[in-house]
Amino acid sequence: VGFGKTEIAIRASFAAALNQKQVLFIAPTTLLASQHFQNIKSRFEAWPIIVRLLTSQTKNKLLLNEIATGKVDVIITTHVVLRTALQYRDLSLIIIDEEHRFGVKDKEFIKKAHPNIHFLSMSATPIPRSLNFALSSLRDISLISTPPRQRTDIITQVIKHDDNAILN
Repeated sequence: VGFGKTEIAIRASFAAALNQKQVLFIAPTTLLASQHFQNIKSRFEAWPIIVRLLTSQTKNKLLLNEIATGKVDVIITTHVVLRTALQYRDLSLIIIDEEHRFGVKDKEFIKKAHPNIHFLSMSATPIPRSLNFALSSLRDISLISTPPRQRTDIITQVIKHDDNAILN
């Protein structure tokens, strides 16, 4: 947590979009997808990169058409992508954030639907199946084991309910 996984995903998205390729960035919740959307949209606003949010609330024919015709470069989405027959102009990269929050069937569905696409799966939680694939040389794995310079440590405490502790 806090080691820069999202930054790597943003930079990979940027590189793909600048090369006229589409990126599908899948998050497990609408809240996280919205946060990624706001972050990526603001980071890319000075560039000719179109970023859109696709959730069950934002899904409409116009957006689906923009994705299909390549007018959208980076699509931030949730599980809704698994229930939507999306067409792409030139999908090149699929990023799965918090891989552990997606089931095996979900990930296999995505990979089967897009067999020749680059995948970046991210997780701060070790996933036995993914670790087994990596150790068996069936999948590449990269570890980020050095925190960013100015990262503050996460402090976890188990205490009795205390309003002052919550405020601090």
